[in-house]
Amino acid sequence: MRLFAAERFVLGVIAILFVIDATLIAVKGVSVDYAGYFLCALAGSGVFVLGQFYRKSGRDLRIATALISSGLFILFSLVASVFNYMFLPVAFPVIDQALFRVDAAFGYSWPDIVIWAATYPWIGKTLFMVYATSLPQLLLIIITLGFTGKDRMLHHFLITGVIGAMASITFWIFFPTYGAKAYHELPQWVAQTIPLAVDPAYGRELMRLGQEGVSYLTPRNVLGLIGFPSFHIFMAAMSVWFVPRHWLAMAVILPLNFVMLLAVLVQGGHHLADVFGGLIAFVIVCAASARLLNWMSAREQTRETITAPAQLAAAE
Repeated sequence: MRLFAAERFVLGVIAILFVIDATLIAVKGVSVDYAGYFLCALAGSGVFVLGQFYRKSGRDLRIATALISSGLFILFSLVASVFNYMFLPVAFPVIDQALFRVDAAFGYSWPDIVIWAATYPWIGKTLFMVYATSLPQLLLIIITLGFTGKDRMLHHFLITGVIGAMASITFWIFFPTYGAKAYHELPQWVAQTIPLAVDPAYGRELMRLGQEGVSYLTPRNVLGLIGFPSFHIFMAAMSVWFVPRHWLAMAVILPLNFVMLLAVLVQGGHHLADVFGGLIAFVIVCAASARLLNWMSAREQTRETITAPAQLAAAE
């Protein structure tokens, strides 16, 4: 395989998580929808292999980078979601009550803000659609950065996403939350007026999983476990930071993710502190991933400098 340092890093993380996932599934005796996961893995692997074909053939290096990164993104999302589930039931006390105190200090109430959005149905429906754009935005940015030849920014994007996801999962393992939606009910008319991506029933299912653990894994029914920090906000910040600085792209991404701040609260069932946590996590992880990428790039260049004379001598 022909891979850049950042791509090798992400592939290494995927391999490690796959081994951990397989081991914990066997130890815990969890039933798995192998056919469903195989199809998802096949899709990610197929895109990755196609990218390798383009890179080795030299037909179009930009397409190659976009495909390889997209494949890695899909595969990482798959193994990371399983990894998160492997730490159910939760082993540490939930921190929701502390987050409720933060909500109260700011005068924030999740039921109140959802009822407000339902009072103006066009707002609630718009927020539902905006909330659903998080992952498509990231895939679109990967493709755009790849096709425009912005390899370094794309690699920074990949490492930031991987480290951010792993940091969020690790934090959630030790400081689990179920979110505001797990502790409240909504008037029946609300669900009849606007669609809700996350509702109290969703929150109760999270709470059940947190208490009982998971007995069956399928990609057709994967719940977002992480409440604090909000990974939806983390992804929104990634979109804003890494989107190509073209006026049309900026005109779409900036307003969309400004609205995402409200969409995460209404449609994601989050505490207010989850939003702050997601933004702070992004700032820290983005800076750390830039330093890691610099280190990996310098190391790769050093290795190429050392091996180039030897390869030239062998060719002669």
